Amino acid sequence: MLRSDHAVAPHQPALSFLGRSLVPGSAQAALLHTDVGLSFWGGVDPFSGEVIDRHHPLSGQVIAGKVLAIPSGRGSCTGSSVLLELILNDHAPAALVFADHEEILTLGVLVAEQLFDRSLPVACIDQTAFAALRDARYLRIENGLVQAFAELPSDGRRASDDTAVTGCSPTQIELTQQDRAMLDGEQGKATQAAMQILLRMAELQGAHALMDITQAHIDGCIYTGPASLRFARQLADWGGRVKVPTTLNSISVDQRHWRQMGVAAAFGEPASQLADAYVEMGASASFTCAPYLLDSAPHVGEQIVWAESNAVVYANSVLGARTLKYPDFLDICIALTGRAPLTGCHLDDQRHATLRIDLPPLQHLDDAFYPLLGYHVGLLCGSEIPVICGLEQTAPTLDDLKAFGAAFATTSAAAMFHIVGVTPEAPTVEAALGGQTPGRTLQVERADLLDSWRELDSGESADVELISLGNPHFSLSEFAYLAHLCEGKVKHPDVSVLVTCGREIQRQAREAGYLPALERFGVQIITDTCWCMIEEPVIPRTARTLMTNSGKYAHYAPGLVGRQVRFGNLAECVETACSGQASGRLPRWLAAAGTEGAR
Repeated sequence: MLRSDHAVAPHQPALSFLGRSLVPGSAQAALLHTDVGLSFWGGVDPFSGEVIDRHHPLSGQVIAGKVLAIPSGRGSCTGSSVLLELILNDHAPAALVFADHEEILTLGVLVAEQLFDRSLPVACIDQTAFAALRDARYLRIENGLVQAFAELPSDGRRASDDTAVTGCSPTQIELTQQDRAMLDGEQGKATQAAMQILLRMAELQGAHALMDITQAHIDGCIYTGPASLRFARQLADWGGRVKVPTTLNSISVDQRHWRQMGVAAAFGEPASQLADAYVEMGASASFTCAPYLLDSAPHVGEQIVWAESNAVVYANSVLGARTLKYPDFLDICIALTGRAPLTGCHLDDQRHATLRIDLPPLQHLDDAFYPLLGYHVGLLCGSEIPVICGLEQTAPTLDDLKAFGAAFATTSAAAMFHIVGVTPEAPTVEAALGGQTPGRTLQVERADLLDSWRELDSGESADVELISLGNPHFSLSEFAYLAHLCEGKVKHPDVSVLVTCGREIQRQAREAGYLPALERFGVQIITDTCWCMIEEPVIPRTARTLMTNSGKYAHYAPGLVGRQVRFGNLAECVETACSGQASGRLPRWLAAAGTEGAR
């Protein structure tokens, strides 16, 4: 229902919409509204509620105590953990309103409700209703009813009134005898709690059944604050044990060396304890954000449960395995039960593209092209799965696709992409679309790519004090190329070069003989953690500007570590490491657009 705001008393709702209640409850507060999705990890400070994504329209705003209306989450699967921190430290929004079905942030609320008896209302309304809220000042949420007011209603309600914790029991999910045994607590309290959370989410996703999975990758091992450790420690103390082979994502510290690196014990100890809790539950200490580089990588059609946004996108798009973009916390719940909702990208018909993106003719592409394109395409598609046309003759490498997927997953809420003639489910555009007409077709021009380049290469200073490589974690082939680029060169004494990778890839690089050239050049290799978790003093306090070849880190770094960022390909990063100066040159494939933009 929609009412006009003309001649409406301030205390009466000017707009009223009935949407879907994802988490029941009531709240009212001032509205923060944006048309751009927001990743809570890397986008919201978990202790203050400030929006720290410096590319986002809400940058600098504080979401604590407000009704936050965003189309959806985007980016990192760790958003659920950040929201749990905010709920438990009283800096959460009063309520959340989405325009698209949203799972990552919703899961954070469900965990707060299930394990900690805290909650906030979450509602989803349609796109037209969401757009109509743009100019509203205050919102009241009562389950699925969303009302806008010109002034805060004066009937005595507070933001937390009537936000009841509910123990809704799923009724529509087909359960096996084994599922019921887990739900009834016959396999322990941890498994029971995991099944309860899993079924709440499965019902919200519209799943009618659960399925077996072959492996899991856990992203919830990232330390976002005390709540993330409380959650994992509780499951471990209840005797939780994973039922399938399970790998762990990058953690927040180099577990073997954090003390030598000068990391404060107040952070290093709980971060390490969090990793230990997951290992205690049976996960392997893989500590990599690129599990597709391990021998355990899944095969085409394999049903898996992976969290970590770049890994999800790579598994679906490049490997042809099947996973949703699972939120932190739901990943371990599924690993503890071995069961997952049969929905989304697990199903054939939900893997097809609905958006076609056409590229202009491009030549002389380098390795900076793919993260830039992924970043730009992610901005265009929101939660839609895209099919990209125009790269049929380019033959991108697996490293190129890794970089594309990581940047795409940063700005998109989608769990996969298709590239015609490149990815396994897109031999033709018709196959990628499932024989259907795309809902939208967009044409990308060079000038569009130039705009995104300037977003990523946003630093104003040419002086660079830090080269940041390995987001996602470096592959063996990237080590080989970097060793080749560094051979015979001399690093500038005032520039630090840091590479993050998994322990297994570090071992392979050592055996392959790539590390001596890098050590002579002055490269420092860090394992277990990754750039989105690294802070001072690992990042030198004297470093004011960093350079990276990662579209993902170029987006997150200004908010996460407060540094200016220069962006370029790997060869440009090495050249800058030698000179201490970013050249500012545009790549050949963008140079024409840059010339046109300067006219």
